[in-house]
Amino acid sequence: MLEIKNISKCYGKQQVLKDISFTCEKGIYALLGPNGAGKSTLMKIITTNLKADTGTILWNNQNIYENSSAYRNILSYMPQQQGLYHGFSGRMFLSYIAALKNIDRQRAKQMIDEAIKAVNLGDDIHRKIHTYSGGMKQRLLIASAVIGDPKLMIFDEPTAGLDPKERIRVKMLLQQLAKDRIILIATHIVPDIENIAEAILVLKDGSLLPQQTAEQLLAHYAPGGTLEDACMHIFSDGEEL
Repeated sequence: MLEIKNISKCYGKQQVLKDISFTCEKGIYALLGPNGAGKSTLMKIITTNLKADTGTILWNNQNIYENSSAYRNILSYMPQQQGLYHGFSGRMFLSYIAALKNIDRQRAKQMIDEAIKAVNLGDDIHRKIHTYSGGMKQRLLIASAVIGDPKLMIFDEPTAGLDPKERIRVKMLLQQLAKDRIILIATHIVPDIENIAEAILVLKDGSLLPQQTAEQLLAHYAPGGTLEDACMHIFSDGEEL
């Protein structure tokens, strides 16, 4: 269980996050919001890449900062922007990630092969990364996040730059993975989490709307419409998803 309790963060005089609280158990949780809403800041705090000004984060009732090494062992994070070693082949990069996660070679090979297949990079995995398209790089990063059997997976805009076919593949992969772990997805591409998210977390101007299911959001904001319609209604003050 992941518990976020009263998290706040300021950059100078600007308050980016305001008393954020929610709880996640097994399944997919979607964090929606327009650019500048604070999604990436919250992701960085949950992954211990940034310190909150106030508040607490618990993993299975343990403060993540009191046992940070154990927490990182169960955590996988795919940030929105991540540097890649463009002189590496795709497989070399995944092997490097497995080594960072202290996975033994035999187990790493099996995990890497499974991850390559899951993101459909089999024909290109031996090519140098500098020859990859943007979508291929994105799929490589998704593969790197899967390696190691993490129990908490956090993705910041995982489907950005993917074509429709690959977006569907990734959506199906995340559904499969979520059966026995927590997956938190920050995105502005609403259709990619519609019908697969256990709950929707809507972040606007640094504040979080009450946690709801997609059906509850639709019933309240866009009866008879789509989840994207509901989100557009929420952000109808000029901010667009």
